[in-house]
Amino acid sequence: MNIEFVGRHVELNDRIRAYAEERLAKAGRFLVEPVEVQVTLDNEKHRKVAELHVSHRHGALHAREENHDLFEAVQIAAEAIEKQARRGRKRSVDRRRRAGRQVAEARDWPVDVLARESVGRGSTPRVVRSSRIQIQTMSLEEAALALESSRSGFVVYRDSTSSQIHVLYKRQDDDDYGLIAPEL
Repeated sequence: MNIEFVGRHVELNDRIRAYAEERLAKAGRFLVEPVEVQVTLDNEKHRKVAELHVSHRHGALHAREENHDLFEAVQIAAEAIEKQARRGRKRSVDRRRRAGRQVAEARDWPVDVLARESVGRGSTPRVVRSSRIQIQTMSLEEAALALESSRSGFVVYRDSTSSQIHVLYKRQDDDDYGLIAPEL
């Protein structure tokens, strides 16, 4: 973290520099290098102003605080920068997690079990149970092996040769397999 100090009508001593660096170190945990910080300290009549401008790889943060004590102004401004940095870090993490969740949902299909008496009467079918099935890429032979160990009587899979979605199921009357392979 590269920190540049600017003092307007203020004497910049080592004590104020060390204090500002210490307060900004907390915000540095949430920022991506390279981090450039400009600390501007100003004395306007009887109030002290601390203005912090932080530039990092993913954007810029800015805080300005006026107070009667310069150290308190630096502290409050640094806390504001830390809060902004924490919020930005949380947003980027959430964005990555949402993207991963959307990819996972693209491989899953929803399955609803409907009550028999609610279907075909002109009313809205009643959902008894909802779940999701995972769609995996496999060959027809692998799908047949997965069907043998399946409790549901069917397997939905993405064919490894054509990348299309297929459904392999057990027929009730002769224990043979049926294959539903839509042609799009």
